[in-house]
Amino acid sequence: MVEHQFKRIFVITTVLLAVSACAASSERYPSLAIRDVERISGVFEPVEPGGETLRPTTAPAGQANQLQALVAQANSAHTAFMAAVPATRAAIDGIGAKVPGDKSWTDAQVALAELDSQRSIAAIALGDLDLLYANASVDFAEREAISEAREQVISSIILEDTILAELRGRADL
Repeated sequence: MVEHQFKRIFVITTVLLAVSACAASSERYPSLAIRDVERISGVFEPVEPGGETLRPTTAPAGQANQLQALVAQANSAHTAFMAAVPATRAAIDGIGAKVPGDKSWTDAQVALAELDSQRSIAAIALGDLDLLYANASVDFAEREAISEAREQVISSIILEDTILAELRGRADL
């Protein structure tokens, strides 16, 4: 019984001490009320835009020659691609047994690979043009000439992709 009384007194004392710790003086802790510094005050007026507009810098020297070279590379690849299309169509039309290892099937595969190779050369030129465009954007330089060259190369690649899809569909490869 004494032991039970001791436990009871111990629990009550512990609870009272814990409660009294919570009720300590508020002088030791800062107030959580909003301070004057935290209050919203003042008025922000929008700034009127100035008459000046930003203009991109001029294209770097030699960029026109670089663009011409890349477009010429893509055009050369496109010309070679278009010249190889009839032979590829003939190879696909000549497929006998559509079995890997058959001579006609292998010839069609090689012809399609040659077309893919020519398309890849044009795609490399497009990648270089994309890089020039990105650099001009970052440098805030003129991009119109690059954009025109890109559009020209993109239109060739789109045509090549359409032809390749059609030929693969015919070959059922």
